[in-house]
Amino acid sequence: MINKVFTRAAVIVVWLLALLVLDGCDKLNFNKPATNALGNRPDLDCLIANDFYAVHFSSYVQPSKDQIAEDAKAAFVPFCQKIPRAGKMFFTADLIDRDIRTIPIGIKIVEVEKTGQKAPDDFREIRTVAEIPSKLYPRGAVEAQAEIDKNGDYRLYLLIGDAVEEDDRFKIALEVGVDPNALSIQEIASIAGGVLLLMILIAVVVVLIRRQSRKV
Repeated sequence: MINKVFTRAAVIVVWLLALLVLDGCDKLNFNKPATNALGNRPDLDCLIANDFYAVHFSSYVQPSKDQIAEDAKAAFVPFCQKIPRAGKMFFTADLIDRDIRTIPIGIKIVEVEKTGQKAPDDFREIRTVAEIPSKLYPRGAVEAQAEIDKNGDYRLYLLIGDAVEEDDRFKIALEVGVDPNALSIQEIASIAGGVLLLMILIAVVVVLIRRQSRKV
């Protein structure tokens, strides 16, 4: 009887441990495909969406001549919303919804400051960095470039149509001057929560095994 209980418990623990490891690897980007460093269409899993629209987003920082000379492929690596340094940047948003390819889209990039309040009042705009008039993007690739002169928080807006409704002001949060591979607070909390849950389950299994052994 003890062996059966122990075997079942071990299977459950191993299964949960495997799920935790896979989730952790995904958070750490171990399971993500390699990046196309030349930048034609990066294999970058950066999907951003609101209630109505979704885009595949990528950003690039123009490398210096020294960086290109040292390693040309590594110099043209795409990023998502975390960008390691300031500089001249290029942004691409691939429109998933084909319907909005027939609607003019304007682009606005602003520097913002966190307020410490709850959303949607969690930041305020400081200045406009770049603004591109509305036009059609029939092929679905919205492109923009801007000179980001310092590290900080930014918002890239896709202004869809008249952008009267809040959802038509599609916003992409950008952090400049941070490690692109660093885990966010939410991801760290998720991993820590998984480890804690696993420890609790192991403790419960040990207690059950001890109780069964006493009965025998």
